[in-house]
Amino acid sequence: MTDIALIRPSLDWLPAYEDALARGWSPNTDHDVSREQLAQLRRDPEGFLHDLYNSPMIRLPDGREVPRLPAHDFWISDGTFCGRIGFRFQRGTEELPPTAFGHIGYTVVPWKQRRGYATQALRLILPVCRSEGFSRVLITCDDDNEGSRKVILANGGVPAGTLPHATRPGHVKLTFWVPTSER
Repeated sequence: MTDIALIRPSLDWLPAYEDALARGWSPNTDHDVSREQLAQLRRDPEGFLHDLYNSPMIRLPDGREVPRLPAHDFWISDGTFCGRIGFRFQRGTEELPPTAFGHIGYTVVPWKQRRGYATQALRLILPVCRSEGFSRVLITCDDDNEGSRKVILANGGVPAGTLPHATRPGHVKLTFWVPTSER
């Protein structure tokens, strides 16, 4: 298995991010934002990168804007761009607002999937969660996303029920608590 690294988003890596968007990858697993992000990135690369991770507000799939939670965002790399993973949270509590389904979200570009990259990325971000005072984090995945379910379980995920799926009628989000302790 190839080792991966978590890197901070940067202008140096932005061309690789742009290439992934141009190839149809979306960093959002609930709706495709690839074309929208590609247009914004090509208009103003520096502004795009800043707004992507530092804007005080985020836009939800339904168009509403809500305050951005504190977060640690990373790009996944095996020497090339492979996807993204992020940890969002509210300081001092495991609770999340109803607009955030879980503490951690991740996605791997389709041409790098099924190589264990998401499993490794999740394992690598857990110490970051622990450094923020979390002994466990909530992670969700779609009920029909077998790959993501396996990633979560491989990192010690314990099933915690379901949530209604906001954008896919007839589907639910599976919820898991994942311990942040070293294993």
